[in-house]
Amino acid sequence: MKKTVTIVILVVIVITFVGALYYLFQKNQEDPVIYTTESPKIETIIKKTVATGSIVPKEEVLIKPNISGIIDKIYVEAGDVIESGDLIAKVRVVPNVNSLNSAKNNINRSRTQVETARLALESQKNIYDRKKGLFKKGVISANEFDNAQLDFNQAQQRYNQEKVNLTGAQQTYDIVKTGTTRGLGALANTEIRATVSGMVLDVPVKTGNQVIEANNFNDGTTIAILADLENMIFKGKVDESEVGKISENLPLEITIGAIENKKFHAVLDYIAPKGISENGAIQFEIKGTLSKKDTTFIRAGLSANASIILARADSVLTLKEGLVQYDPKTKLPFVEIEIGDQKFERKDIKLGISDGINVEIKSGISKDDKIKVWNQIKPAKDFGRNGG
Repeated sequence: MKKTVTIVILVVIVITFVGALYYLFQKNQEDPVIYTTESPKIETIIKKTVATGSIVPKEEVLIKPNISGIIDKIYVEAGDVIESGDLIAKVRVVPNVNSLNSAKNNINRSRTQVETARLALESQKNIYDRKKGLFKKGVISANEFDNAQLDFNQAQQRYNQEKVNLTGAQQTYDIVKTGTTRGLGALANTEIRATVSGMVLDVPVKTGNQVIEANNFNDGTTIAILADLENMIFKGKVDESEVGKISENLPLEITIGAIENKKFHAVLDYIAPKGISENGAIQFEIKGTLSKKDTTFIRAGLSANASIILARADSVLTLKEGLVQYDPKTKLPFVEIEIGDQKFERKDIKLGISDGINVEIKSGISKDDKIKVWNQIKPAKDFGRNGG
């Protein structure tokens, strides 16, 4: 029994020894790792973040009527370029029956008051003239004459005031009935004119539509939207993770989907102080004014992307960021440069800005150095050639 156990143990030892020899033999048969190299290049590195948005006019002017009524005629359409003061539309006033009757009653009341004041004035004039003659003859005192003169002047003032009230009542009646009156000019006008020069972006009303004037209780009906398309801005949003990296006056590169192979330049001039929650993320609005040097016609509302240039380094020594290694203890960057056939030496380097692919090399290596590709991917085996 003991002899059998001894034989089994010897067999296991022999098998283990042979397996170890076979493993070492196969290990020695593997091809040694051959590292490739890459050299730094002189390139321009731009560090940027991207915001999505659209191109809109810097200012849009909403043209509203100053009187309610019905659109009688429209003289412009979207796309027209007009000047300040040009006629846009004409409003036909439809008078309110109650308001019209009230205004008419006010006229009649004012006429009665004017007539009453006229009669009172004539009476006071007669009294004044009579007492004036008596005063000259010395029949009445100066105090009595002064009282008569005062009553006459007051009667004259009341008469003049009642005539003014009658004129106001007549103007009110004209405005209620026709929408305008003499002497008020643009304060009550059925002709809607442009207040600024620019292009008509939209005419949201049609002939026959009812419109309401702007007042304390209503914004009023928009008849036309005007804007200067030579003064356009990019309006977009950036995520809260990026807003801390940007600041005003940074340059923007605008790409518009509808205009291929062209970039527009702008300057970031507004970052919203308060974010808005959208789909679970906080977004901050930004605005950038487009350069006026470009004469390309850009339609309002086109979607666009803005590359916000955070940093830029022109014609600097660059290296692929994947070739940079970091010391596990000091966390400082270094690379391995080739000093012989598959022989490499460590070189500490100083990095600049990075665009996520390439990184600026400020010191440590030169353009002629060959950098070890330490993290290269091993080529796949050719199974067909090896009989796999």
